[in-house]
Amino acid sequence: MLSHQHERTPQARNTKIVATLGPASSDARTLERMFAAGVDVVRLNFSHGNADDHLQRAELVREACRRSGRTVGIMADLQGPKIRIGRFRDGRVTLEAGATFVLDADCDLGGEHRVGLDYKELPSDVRAGDVLLLDDGRIVFDVLQVAGAQIHCRVRHGGVLSNSKGINRLGGGLTAPALTAKDMEDIRTVATMRADYLAVSFPKQGKDMALARELLRAAGGHALLIAKIERAEAVESSTFGEILAASDGIMVARGDLAVEVGDASVPALQKRMIRIAREQNRLAITATQMMESMIASPVPTRAEVSDVANAVLDGTDAVMLSAETASGKYPVETVEAMSRVCIEAEKSSPVSLDREFLDRVFTRVDQSIAMAALFTAYHLHVKAIAALTQSGSTALWMSRLNCGVPIYALTSETSTRYRASLFRGVFPFTVTYQGHDRDLLLEEAEDVLVRHGAVSNGDLIVVSFGEPIGASGGTNTMKIVKVGERRRA
Repeated sequence: MLSHQHERTPQARNTKIVATLGPASSDARTLERMFAAGVDVVRLNFSHGNADDHLQRAELVREACRRSGRTVGIMADLQGPKIRIGRFRDGRVTLEAGATFVLDADCDLGGEHRVGLDYKELPSDVRAGDVLLLDDGRIVFDVLQVAGAQIHCRVRHGGVLSNSKGINRLGGGLTAPALTAKDMEDIRTVATMRADYLAVSFPKQGKDMALARELLRAAGGHALLIAKIERAEAVESSTFGEILAASDGIMVARGDLAVEVGDASVPALQKRMIRIAREQNRLAITATQMMESMIASPVPTRAEVSDVANAVLDGTDAVMLSAETASGKYPVETVEAMSRVCIEAEKSSPVSLDREFLDRVFTRVDQSIAMAALFTAYHLHVKAIAALTQSGSTALWMSRLNCGVPIYALTSETSTRYRASLFRGVFPFTVTYQGHDRDLLLEEAEDVLVRHGAVSNGDLIVVSFGEPIGASGGTNTMKIVKVGERRRA
């Protein structure tokens, strides 16, 4: 556990930054520079590398946390079912519009007129009239007929098609299961590394998330589950609600989603999904090509700046970097640029707490206390909200509404501190008091906030906690405190 003197005062940025690790960001020096630039959570992409690679990277992250005094969470991202073509004899072919081409599940090595399939069941999933999108939609096939293991197509949009490119069907509907045998094995690695978050690729229904949770718990893991929304089926209202209910959060994975539903549909879907996630007390991450040009450029495009800012204004908990930090030339500069954009966008985020309270119904004591703390902090213009929490739930609930006051999750649980690194507007710190004396606990809470420069003597803060002190159970008490008054008394 980090000692207080090594923990860092949080930046004035509420939106969190998730950065993917890869060849460009897997040495200790670069990682520490990325932490200093503002990374809150690192993503380990299980589509690349083996179990040992991921375990070594996780240890590298933890060591960088110890050295830098940062609380940076770890998200493990499963590969999921990648439906891909096979390999070509010459590595690639050039396809002309209007030409015919065969996707053949029985073909070993492709050529000018056909290629094999890694996913052998694809011929059973498609029929004449379907539209197949290859290489993230760069190549488009119209299906003419299906004959046994062969899918006969006409090229609508051609170009260079190379080995192992992905295949989507316009409108979705492919039957590949969300969790492959590789994913199930990888979940055991995720449990071993004690990851804070597990992202599940291509879930089609709530049962996919329930199975992932069951496998993770059986392996001894306690990560929170993020559903990556990237299938057309997953955005349908009833299915989305079911997936959301079985998850702790969602990732708006705009790459595959755009291919399946059409790129023009994604911005409105992004806004709707983030709004519903917040209403249901779930987390939301916005991902894919947020600063894609910075893979090779030290500055983002104006369009990328607007994209990141709009995600912040939508209320996303986190914005995510993929290849930009995994393999790009400017991983540190990209994080710095993203942080600047988030900070500026947050300055114009509307605070409309009273209106947001109108449609809310509170049935639990701990949720009611969390909402009361927000309401009080907003109207009293206090300096900070201090949520003393074991599980982190109180801080999460508070963070679902924007009251314009920073929320500090004060916890003795290391796992809770790292999970809270993804909550928008929440800054996690350690408290060490384990006794039953309320005054001593509140005194330490004040000390922690003062030490980190979050508050000063004379400031008003709202504190939420559970009584009796030291007993496990939900938050049931709220107190308004003037910092330093207890010590003067």
